[in-house]
Amino acid sequence: MTQSLIQHPAHNDTIYAYAGFWVRFFAQIIDGILFLLITLPVLYLIYGEAYFTTEPATGSPFYGTADVLISLVFPLVACLWFWMRKGATPGKMLLGLKVLDAKTGNLLTLGQALLRYVGYILSSLIFCLGYIWVGFDKKKQGWHDKMAKTVVVREAR
Repeated sequence: MTQSLIQHPAHNDTIYAYAGFWVRFFAQIIDGILFLLITLPVLYLIYGEAYFTTEPATGSPFYGTADVLISLVFPLVACLWFWMRKGATPGKMLLGLKVLDAKTGNLLTLGQALLRYVGYILSSLIFCLGYIWVGFDKKKQGWHDKMAKTVVVREAR
């Protein structure tokens, strides 16, 4: 199987290869572990052991404002910031991957980052088919990448 090599105008000296399913999967696992290492202790400090052993009495899946902020808002803000400022989440950085605008090779705009995040949700709705798509797509794009017009790449060796 041959790798597709690309060179973006924004990175004249760098040749990239599209990042495939498995390396992206492992980057997501790393991000998930880091997220849990940050959020679970904070949630425990705020809500105590009951957070992990009982259902919220409100009928809502959340315990309160802090839970919503930590469980929903924090991941959104963190992803947007990392994509727009660093070009990758920590898991992708550890594995040498970058998320770039598919056309220009630049970092994502706020609009692209938001669309990509919404695309994450849509990609998971039907048996995670939007993520699995990466394994079969010519440019290794998931549905979220296609929606936001992004690619995930690594420097070619």
